[in-house]
Amino acid sequence: MKTFLSALMLVPAALFAQIQSPKEFLGYELGEKFSRHHQVVDYYKHLSEKSEKVTLQEYGKTYENRPLLLAFVSSEENLKNLENIRTDNLKRAGIIEGTPDSNIPIIWLSYNVHGNESSSTEASMATIYELINDASDKKEWLDKAVIIIDPCINPDGRDRYVNFFWQNASQPYNPDPNALEHNEPWPGGRANHYLFDLNRDWAWQTQIESQSRIKVYNRWLPQIHVDFHEQGINSPYYFAPAAQPYHELLTSFQRDFQTEIGRNHAKYFDANDWFYFTKQFFDLLYPSYGDTYPSYNGSIGMTYEQAGHGRAGLGIIKQEGDSLTLFDRIAHHYTTGLSTIEIAVNNSDRLLTQFEKFFGDNASLKYKTFVMKHDGNEDKFNTLKTWLDNQGIVYGSASGRGIKGYDYQSGGEASFSISANDLVINMDQPKATLAHILFEPQTKLVDSVTYDITAWGVPYAYGIQAYATKQMIPVNKVNASSFNESTAPEKVYAFVSKWNSMDDARFLAALLKEGIKVRFTQKPMNYKGESFDRGSLIIARRDNKGTSNFEDKITKIANEHTRTLAIIQTGFMDGGPDVGSSEVRYLKRPKIALLGGDGTSSLAFGAMWHFMEQELEYPVTILGTDYLGRTNLSEYDVVIMQSGWYSSFGEREMKKLMDWVSAGGKLIAVDGALNKLKDSDYSSLSAYANDEEKKAAEKKDTDRDEKARLIAFENQEREFIKGFSPGAIYKVKMDETHPLAFGYGDSYYTLKTGSRRVAYLDGNNVGIVVGEKDLLSGFSGQYAKEDMAKTLVFGVENKGSGQIVHIVDNPLFRSFWQNGKLLMVNAMFFVGQ
Repeated sequence: MKTFLSALMLVPAALFAQIQSPKEFLGYELGEKFSRHHQVVDYYKHLSEKSEKVTLQEYGKTYENRPLLLAFVSSEENLKNLENIRTDNLKRAGIIEGTPDSNIPIIWLSYNVHGNESSSTEASMATIYELINDASDKKEWLDKAVIIIDPCINPDGRDRYVNFFWQNASQPYNPDPNALEHNEPWPGGRANHYLFDLNRDWAWQTQIESQSRIKVYNRWLPQIHVDFHEQGINSPYYFAPAAQPYHELLTSFQRDFQTEIGRNHAKYFDANDWFYFTKQFFDLLYPSYGDTYPSYNGSIGMTYEQAGHGRAGLGIIKQEGDSLTLFDRIAHHYTTGLSTIEIAVNNSDRLLTQFEKFFGDNASLKYKTFVMKHDGNEDKFNTLKTWLDNQGIVYGSASGRGIKGYDYQSGGEASFSISANDLVINMDQPKATLAHILFEPQTKLVDSVTYDITAWGVPYAYGIQAYATKQMIPVNKVNASSFNESTAPEKVYAFVSKWNSMDDARFLAALLKEGIKVRFTQKPMNYKGESFDRGSLIIARRDNKGTSNFEDKITKIANEHTRTLAIIQTGFMDGGPDVGSSEVRYLKRPKIALLGGDGTSSLAFGAMWHFMEQELEYPVTILGTDYLGRTNLSEYDVVIMQSGWYSSFGEREMKKLMDWVSAGGKLIAVDGALNKLKDSDYSSLSAYANDEEKKAAEKKDTDRDEKARLIAFENQEREFIKGFSPGAIYKVKMDETHPLAFGYGDSYYTLKTGSRRVAYLDGNNVGIVVGEKDLLSGFSGQYAKEDMAKTLVFGVENKGSGQIVHIVDNPLFRSFWQNGKLLMVNAMFFVGQ
């Protein structure tokens, strides 16, 4: 057998008339055309209806209402026993009690997580047909394994790409790389509806596709998981083993079995003279990929990368003059898919034994318990608990004094106590490895050249003071927190609501959408022994005199958002400003616009779009960068420039924005968008505080460049990363008196995904990195650490009657940095009021 695919093509259709081949069902050979998602769904439904070897499950729907499917493929006997096989697997993992009585491994194949990496969904149809058709020689495999196929993780992105290609491709296709069909417009088909990269969302589960998938994934926990991808058109095929760095908690079996799988693939690729490579680029560190997240859940998790991506279309000419067709791409993915199943079924006993061992041996874990200190912010802890529940990570309460452990805030050893409300996670549980990796304060790097961010510690992401101890501390089960709805009082002077969470922000958004007028305090207040911190919301009867049944309406909205409101019966406060004080500001309902389109980062734009619609639930108007020049900006109070290049923004567009700011508008510029303001007449933003500092920095850069010229060619990449910070966590000193920082204390943890240095503003420097010691977790190169000392993170400057809010580190990066989200709300609602 030269290839699996060649065998498929030789089988006469008449031998298995009950089920149709992809060609018979679709009306074209796989590779001749791109299949739209509804056609793929229809084919899988056909197979499920006609074959006793396929069971189909719809596990969710996308934001655009497309179905998400899983096909369970096995022998008829195994499918009848499917629930028992599933529960036996969870018994091996210790998720449920009992001893398994079956020995069937589970192999999970995930296709098309990136929508424009479109060959894999086509390959999935070839793969499943080869497994179940009556003439197949793979029948024995189905007796020995359950294969779960997700034909398309990202249907919305796939159809965005496929529709683009159908609309723009030549007939026949044009292989010239310059042709329109090989050059997608913004935003491309890679991401989902909200332009999130679903391959970075496995652990964080911010998107509906990920939430739906992980819920069912954790009900199965396969022994092998493959994530099918595509890369640049000139790259050979990539398969396991992965590149360094591997996370240190991956077992020797997980590492070694990847090599065995790779050698099996190589056998078929060699037979066809196909190029491939291993052990480069694609590492196993960042925990939210489709290879690492399964690996940290006991699987052999792997990425397979085929040349193609959104450029290849039906066929394209590569750099060496050879052509790459959709037929080629399908054949390669088809081959590795079947090769994976082959080696898995031939090693099923080893896979099951090592899988069980993965969950049973936690001795190698450095820390045995993680303690999250409760700070009174119940909303924050409820959000964390929900996320832990979705992961299957067990937590509880405990007590203890004089415990030694790693202090996340100081970065050193400290002694601490455990209080009754603290959240405690110990490693005496099946998901210990996953929990340890997600919560560890420092991730060990054997190689600083990585594919992604190097720090993600959950306590930092949630803004929680935490400790990691090597002591195993027993935990007690905690009861779910409950909310008691309030009854509307007869009459109030005003309601007061706290301000320190996204739940509070959603409550504010709901009030404003209902036309309720709101104030907020800029200084702490006290009434009858109850304190209200900066940012607390005040809903006064006087402001809302036109609202009928005022008390009933406010109480109803509060109950819907699980808010407990304080009631004050006078504007005279016992401490702090009175309700009528100028320190209690009226909050004008802002009309918000978000710039999107060509020149903006689709990922950053998508994160903001998703945040406004799905998290804050507040209306936003998207303005295209291509027609901003003819937009009347006076209709908007806030304009958000999320990260991007804004290459089409010349002097005309920037002047229009700045004139609008000067007239009273508020511009929020994030990350890459700051480059349009830096060292310009529009803003005081600069990399250097003065000419003297600039000259010193330029001399330092010259010295570095001279040194770099003498570095050997093979070491130049490592020299380059001295100036790079690929996702490291820094402590930020905050001015908690500024409206941008309301709801925060005097410190914040920021995730830096670049090494941009920004000098302090001629304005309000609300969040700053003070020095190199503020690096708490992750890798920052030597030069990057030096350059980012004394740098701005968050700032506000006045311009005419308006403001510019500078946000250097994007708090909405991949939407998992929970503690940064309120800051974006502050920027939109509080600053400048």
